[in-house]
Amino acid sequence: MEDFAMSNSDRQIGLTLTQHIRFEQTNHRMATGKLSGLLNEILVAAKIISQEVNTAGLKAELLLGMTGTVNVHGEDRQKLDEYSNNTFIHILERSGYLAVMGSEENDSPIPIPETYKSGKYVLLMDPLDGSSNIDVGVSIGTIFSIYERVSQSGAGTLKDLLQPGHRQIAAGYILYGSSTIFVYTTRGGDVHGFTLDPHTGEFLLSHPNIVIPKKGTIYSINEGNSNSWSRGQRKYINYLKASDQNTGRPYKSRYVGSFVSDFHRTLLKGGIFMYPSDQKSPNGKLRLGYECNPMAFIVEKAGGKANNGSRRILDIIPTTLHERTPLYIGSPEDVEMAEKYLAEDAKNR
Repeated sequence: MEDFAMSNSDRQIGLTLTQHIRFEQTNHRMATGKLSGLLNEILVAAKIISQEVNTAGLKAELLLGMTGTVNVHGEDRQKLDEYSNNTFIHILERSGYLAVMGSEENDSPIPIPETYKSGKYVLLMDPLDGSSNIDVGVSIGTIFSIYERVSQSGAGTLKDLLQPGHRQIAAGYILYGSSTIFVYTTRGGDVHGFTLDPHTGEFLLSHPNIVIPKKGTIYSINEGNSNSWSRGQRKYINYLKASDQNTGRPYKSRYVGSFVSDFHRTLLKGGIFMYPSDQKSPNGKLRLGYECNPMAFIVEKAGGKANNGSRRILDIIPTTLHERTPLYIGSPEDVEMAEKYLAEDAKNR
């Protein structure tokens, strides 16, 4: 098991992501270097996708617009979705670190070809979150999650991918926006953010030891769905909008519609992001394995909370590869307040 930690005294702004990964490895006596190697492979794929995202407008026919196909969720697949998914698969399947992969874009588990070595880890990913915003230049991102395989040997299985989130050993996301930012954490480490320097091509430590504020002043939710919310959900939003100087209300509303972007702001500034269940999506909309578990792992390492309205996200045992769940994630006091209002719905059932 590779659990990494890095002392505050040793962190320096300007440290590269590659150096940081290697430093954490050398400071853990049980580390074999395999998790570090896998993270570096993800880093390479992120650089490639970042370059394509930043120049997509100049390659409109190749990278912008629809492919004419739909993914497993019935959503129109964007060209850049497909490109990002293929990039991650082609780089990671040859790494020797993975037994199997799961992607939001693929119906079933992605096996490692027999021509490549099968490894000890499994990876779940949303290769390009927020793809509906691609054509209008809004920040989008990649989300990834790493586990140790539970199968003993040979090809990885579906069981390897259906693990509860608390078994993650690493998770992260890459935000492609005004700058490209790589945020990650490991089981024994803190949450760190690295910003890509376009001149050197290196991710440099820019956000060491991220800690989310205990309480924020921003809420993030798609209020276009408000007519189909539960009573408790509506009452909580009305509470956040009400004026009360003692509790710092009203909160400000901010919603990008790209989960990575909304989460990144919440992580740095505090507050709460919500994608609740409603009449149209009784099981929620976000995917447990590809989106909710990795972000829940990150936010808890940063001192925050994540639940489905009543249950900790990381304790949910998935039963299907593309399982959905409601999500409340962010500052601990804000998530706890949401729980109190949602508890009224449970009482009235």
